[in-house]
Amino acid sequence: MNNIVKKTTETEKIELAMLKYKFALEMLETELNILIKEFEFKNKYNPVEHIKSRIKSKEGAIIKLEKKGYDITLENLVNHVHDMVGVRIVCSFLSDVYNIANILENSKQIVIKEKKDYISTPKDSGYTSYHFIVLVPIYLNNGTEYIEAEIQIRTMAMDFWASLDHKIQYKFSSAIPEEVKKEMYNCAVSIKKLDNKMMGLNEIVNKYKE
Repeated sequence: MNNIVKKTTETEKIELAMLKYKFALEMLETELNILIKEFEFKNKYNPVEHIKSRIKSKEGAIIKLEKKGYDITLENLVNHVHDMVGVRIVCSFLSDVYNIANILENSKQIVIKEKKDYISTPKDSGYTSYHFIVLVPIYLNNGTEYIEAEIQIRTMAMDFWASLDHKIQYKFSSAIPEEVKKEMYNCAVSIKKLDNKMMGLNEIVNKYKE
């Protein structure tokens, strides 16, 4: 009987947490929109191609906890699932990624908890992106709470590679063959070169504008 009561309580806690994640995403989307519009006004240029956002489903979070070997509790959800709220910002050029990273770091609303520059230091797979774990304030009747969210910033080329890499991984139920991993890594290297070339081209175009 006690186990049933405990399980129900944890379920209710997780459902309340899901609502808070929804609030946090709404706050984050609003803040990002303000920061980007302000940047565009000052620089007469919008560095963002598009933004995707999502909240991981409760079922998805439970699967992630089970894979990691954790009990399904609110505490484990908060401590071990750091991408419940996710935002991906896709930019035109490599320099834009760092511009967006800079305005995020200067935000008065968003608290930076952790950042990882996988562009300067790519993952072994070749994956490149700029990641932030941030704390987003939500204002409730009983006070302010800070909710964790993940922000990924990447170029269109990086996003293209990451999307295909994700699809390829799901084609294999076990380990990915070394041949496939090597080819994906080579593609990542080519994409990095392309990003650098496109950024150089953009700098040339900007000289003509001036």
